[in-house]
Amino acid sequence: MGNCGLHPGAWWLWSLALGTAATRTTNPLLLALLIATSAYVVAACRPDTPWARSYTAFVRLALAVLLVRLAFAAALGSPLPGTHVIVTLPELPLPHWAQGIRLGGKVTVETLLHAAYDGLRLATLLICVGAANSLANPARLLKSLPGALYEMGVAVVVALTYAPNLIADVQRLRAARRLRGRPDRGIRGLLHVGLPVLEGALERSVALAAAMDARGYGRTADVPPRVRRTTTALTLGGLLGVCAGTYGLLTAEGGTYGLPVLLAGLTAALAGLRLGGRRTPRTRYRPDRWDARAWLVAGSGAAVAALLALAAARDPAALHPGVVPLVAPTLPLWPAAAVLLGLLPAFVSPAPRSPAPKEPS
Repeated sequence: MGNCGLHPGAWWLWSLALGTAATRTTNPLLLALLIATSAYVVAACRPDTPWARSYTAFVRLALAVLLVRLAFAAALGSPLPGTHVIVTLPELPLPHWAQGIRLGGKVTVETLLHAAYDGLRLATLLICVGAANSLANPARLLKSLPGALYEMGVAVVVALTYAPNLIADVQRLRAARRLRGRPDRGIRGLLHVGLPVLEGALERSVALAAAMDARGYGRTADVPPRVRRTTTALTLGGLLGVCAGTYGLLTAEGGTYGLPVLLAGLTAALAGLRLGGRRTPRTRYRPDRWDARAWLVAGSGAAVAALLALAAARDPAALHPGVVPLVAPTLPLWPAAAVLLGLLPAFVSPAPRSPAPKEPS
């Protein structure tokens, strides 16, 4: 059936789980393995659509974030004590009220490594989100949302599709200028490409507004006041229960009541969303089904996140290599094997193959 039949929510759960796993470690070898895992799955499962080409842009954004983090660490320094000095920058004197902040000075290997580990963790999280943008169709994801979240989902989908559509427009216009023998790089090329891109974005916004108005966006059905009050109470109570249960799971004192409160909060919130869906009656044309492949894709990502969290609790030194004193990071074996579980979607839901061209008879 190919990638087109997989529920888009499974891709988002898989990618967010990989991003969650990235937040549990600063080991550059594990983070590089997470990036390689997401890249392989994107290469194997990405469909041939314009919005699926945004993965490269997210990789560039992640690289820019990493470089900015290193630049700030070199310019502003770090409280880490370091002995391996790379270069000494001119230090600017600051007033007494700016104690603890310095501009310039000694740039040490320890400072840059600490910044690189933190920046690589954030870069990995951005790359995982980019994988979800490349694999999941935003329009199909909107169809799968509950009725109570439909209006919010439209706003989120419009925001998520802005970057892929913008990238597709820029690539299309640059290709057109190259075919015509005109420059597509530099300031001149940027000015000639920027105006058509903004014009296309405005035209899409007007067309989207007209389509939303024609389909009755924002119109609600009449429901009894008792149902509205019950919906509000269940939703707010459920969200509070989720927050309290999550806090209980993250603290040692609340480990006994954390899981029951979290499950009760999730149940109440889902019941509130179910009742709230009565205010936005709508139908779904060919709804996406959550089949066994979706369970495998989402479960593989959840397994990676759970196993990395367990590894961070049992062996924090392996997942957070130190920089003072300088220690070469090592690759822990079973956390690395856990990360490789994220490759399962590449074999469960590969991209559909294009039909082979027919030979002329």
